[in-house]
Amino acid sequence: MEKHNYIGKTIEEAIKEAEISLQETKDNLIIHEKEVKSGLFKSKKVEIEVIEKREVTKFVKNYISTLVKDLGFKASIEVKNKEIPTYTIYSDNDSLLIGKNGKNLQALSKVVSQAVLKEVGEPYKFLIDVNSYKEKHEKSLEYLAKKVAREVKESKVEAKLDSLNSYERRIIHNVLASNKYVYTESIGEEPNRHLLIKPKED
Repeated sequence: MEKHNYIGKTIEEAIKEAEISLQETKDNLIIHEKEVKSGLFKSKKVEIEVIEKREVTKFVKNYISTLVKDLGFKASIEVKNKEIPTYTIYSDNDSLLIGKNGKNLQALSKVVSQAVLKEVGEPYKFLIDVNSYKEKHEKSLEYLAKKVAREVKESKVEAKLDSLNSYERRIIHNVLASNKYVYTESIGEEPNRHLLIKPKED
């Protein structure tokens, strides 16, 4: 991944230099302030290291591609540059790549995240999906949350959902956050943490 260095009297001046040189806006750059350069008779200088986000996008796609190939899968990768870049893998064995309850996909995401962190020097948000599994899974969790919330509202009896990972619990928390009749609560310790859907008092 290509990294660029720029120097200015201030960090703003160095960033402006980077924007002009790379023809990119600040929003599309990852910027690290390196060190302040100054000598006895020299004015203070600020040096920054800059990575273009499109370079990171390329790196992630190539890394996933190589990793999946090394695991013995034939696959293609589609990249959607939304607010959080999403890399969707289409392979010759999607179910094996996803794993039981998405565990293989989760492990794959962790490995790639570590590689990106090492390369970029800071956490970088992105999503990896396999044949829209996450999108479909999110929709099924949203449906489950609303269905159980209706039952709890009518019965006034709390419901305990099966063991969910933090990502799944967050989806249900978010779906029911503004519900007038129920609220959610997490109980227990990982990896057996559960979610309760409870009725609100009148």
